[in-house]
Amino acid sequence: MNSEIRITVSGTGYVGLITAGIFADRSFKVTALDVDQQKVDAVNKGETFFFEPNLAPLIDRVVLKKKNLIASLNIVESIKDSDVTFICVGTPSREDGSCDLKYIEQSARDIGKAISQKDKYHLVVAKSTIVPGTTRDLIKETIEKESGKKVGEDFGLCMSPEFLREGQSVHDTIFPDRIIIGQFDEKSGEKLESLFRNLYSDKDDDFSKNWEKIYGKKVSCPEVLRVSIETAECTKYANNSFLATKISFINEIANICERVKGIDVSDVAKGIGLDFRINPKFLRAGAGFGGSCFPKDVKAISHFASSKGYTLKILASVMEVNTHQAKRMVELAEEKLGDLDRKRISILGLSFKPETDDMRYAPSIRIIDFLLSKGASVIGWDPQAINEAKKEQWIGDKITYAERLEDAIKDADACMIVTEWDAIKALKPEDFKSMKKQILIDGRRIYKPKEFLNEGIDYSGIGLGL
Repeated sequence: MNSEIRITVSGTGYVGLITAGIFADRSFKVTALDVDQQKVDAVNKGETFFFEPNLAPLIDRVVLKKKNLIASLNIVESIKDSDVTFICVGTPSREDGSCDLKYIEQSARDIGKAISQKDKYHLVVAKSTIVPGTTRDLIKETIEKESGKKVGEDFGLCMSPEFLREGQSVHDTIFPDRIIIGQFDEKSGEKLESLFRNLYSDKDDDFSKNWEKIYGKKVSCPEVLRVSIETAECTKYANNSFLATKISFINEIANICERVKGIDVSDVAKGIGLDFRINPKFLRAGAGFGGSCFPKDVKAISHFASSKGYTLKILASVMEVNTHQAKRMVELAEEKLGDLDRKRISILGLSFKPETDDMRYAPSIRIIDFLLSKGASVIGWDPQAINEAKKEQWIGDKITYAERLEDAIKDADACMIVTEWDAIKALKPEDFKSMKKQILIDGRRIYKPKEFLNEGIDYSGIGLGL
């Protein structure tokens, strides 16, 4: 019975809270651990403190109805009373690009203190994104030191990276396309694989029926790959770095396309994406990538490689191209308007991608910073991220925020599409007629150029040669 297995999840961010919620929804008893009283109180009321589709009803259900999830500040006692602990704390970037591992180390200390009081075997699973060697050299060593116990005998240790897309994190947790288990030993790997196979069982219960109704597909266990701990750690970085490379690659091609009349990078991307070896995903040219994963992870693996005496040349270019895409948006505005001083520029979409309020490394931050340095005045709109944008030091109160989409567009000298929210995708040429100069810069290539050009909109887009 799932209810006999007690799980603790250290950290209540995107990975931690969703992991806790999904296990609780499948009838595991779960405690979500955090040091923030407000977050703990919110979870225990069945509430969430960040936006993610389908997360709010999930937390409400597992806390208030199923009563399988609680949040706690009592970290050591909660871990002591559990069978499995997932480490899902943040690993923010330091100024040099390396990972700050203080939260990882603290979690390991807490786990060590807890299992020092236990006779029963305890499984520890790192899900945080950490460079190769961290699980073995930091987590294992810290737990053994704090507990006086021995890995492989008294406790198990695995590293199982997450591959979630913000805006689709609940979906991706329920329907992963693979499970990677980095195991210290066979016993640790077997126990974690058994846990995942239980979670992703295809039994016909309320859990399966509910998620099939929402997403239109059945819950099932994907392929499970068991590897060394270091391989699992490296796989996460290789995965995200490769996806970031695909984005910067197509943006490089887009910059060529803009210089040749008649080429549209969207068609180029479709053409190469039909090659099964390439695949069309992550080949959408635009204003660049952002979020809590790609920029941070590319910097971290680059710093790690440098510490090992190797320079990652391709990934250095990936980041350079990504920074340039924000500048390119501003250059397109200058090509249309000339001097941007005192020009009113509308930014539609502030979050780094749709279906999230996350502003971390968002392209809008770089674009707005460039615009402000040119003397432009900026008005921004986003259906979810305005409150988060106001907290950003590079944006904050330096721009104006529109409550309504139409108010952001009205009287603008130029309008930039930065995040492809559905409400923005639904706009028609007539919706931009209230602009002062009707200059539209499509940084996500969500519109059909001819449809807008034929209606008198001065349309330009990333990767479009006109």
